[in-house]
Amino acid sequence: MSSKAPRCGLTFRMKTVRVAVVGAGVIGFSTAVRIAEALPICSVTLLAEKFSPDTTSDVAAGIVLAQEFPDIPLERQRRWFKDGFDHFFAIAHSEDAPEAGIMMCSGCQIFREAPANMKPYWSDIVIGYRPMTDRELKRFPNHKFGQAFTTLKCECSSYLPWLEKRFRKAGGRVEQRRVNSLQELSNDFDIIVNCTGLGSKTLVGDDQVQPIRGQVLKMDAPWLKHFIRDVDGMTYIYPGIHSVTIGGTRQVEDMRLHVDEGDSRSILERCSRLEPSLRKAKVLYQSVGLRPGRRSPRVERELVQMGGRQVPVVHNYGHGGWGVSFSWGTSMDALELVRQCLQEIPLQAKL
Repeated sequence: MSSKAPRCGLTFRMKTVRVAVVGAGVIGFSTAVRIAEALPICSVTLLAEKFSPDTTSDVAAGIVLAQEFPDIPLERQRRWFKDGFDHFFAIAHSEDAPEAGIMMCSGCQIFREAPANMKPYWSDIVIGYRPMTDRELKRFPNHKFGQAFTTLKCECSSYLPWLEKRFRKAGGRVEQRRVNSLQELSNDFDIIVNCTGLGSKTLVGDDQVQPIRGQVLKMDAPWLKHFIRDVDGMTYIYPGIHSVTIGGTRQVEDMRLHVDEGDSRSILERCSRLEPSLRKAKVLYQSVGLRPGRRSPRVERELVQMGGRQVPVVHNYGHGGWGVSFSWGTSMDALELVRQCLQEIPLQAKL
């Protein structure tokens, strides 16, 4: 018998702990990878009805940016964002970059009015942050302030299959099925991790979750190399590996998943005002997704009564349009919550 203690710190309970991760978007797979790689005592199964390329994450523009969530301590948000930035930065400078779909991306974020805080909490995490010069701002006569910096872009249509491959390599299992209730998992799993995004509205009855419809166009414009984002989040141009993503819409409580041609015309017009050469670009295809809107992400654990016993449930959802940026950071918190659950399972078993 090996004298090496299990990495989760448990020495008196060697039985494999069965963990279910529900959800196959960027939050679900990031969390599943974290758990499978860090906790070999756990047998991790990821369950979802839809996988890439049919997830909300596949529609995401995938630019690594941040906003402030009102109910999360700023230092925690900063850690989430830095964890993600460092993670994507390392991949972008590795041999995995093409397969994972990660690239460096430089550009600017522009404001119609100067913000109260000229240096946001993430300004020293991205690369080369600086205020734009008056000369640079002349391109955007309706905007008075701008931030120039280098960040990263994640093509989820490549990144999600890469994460799945990494998860399977760590011993993870994948099962395609619709989960209608966490209760139905209670007999087969010891810990449940909920990463269902918008699905949490019905799956766990979270009324704070609301759909925010987003529509984007993929353009053939290989001459564009730098991103432009209006800070209102409604208008953006993000050059990627295979195409340029332009958007967007933020339509709250709008469940339509079909392309709205009126929205497409509006997006193209707004983006062409910032980058006139887009008027000559070809539209490759259009996509719609429903962001899991919430005032702040829910990253916490609870004990839920299921079938006569209390089952530990870890939640990691509600990232809105910031799922890619914060996925690796909040998944680390979810991993730590699973560790806490592991410490309590043997005590429950002894009672």
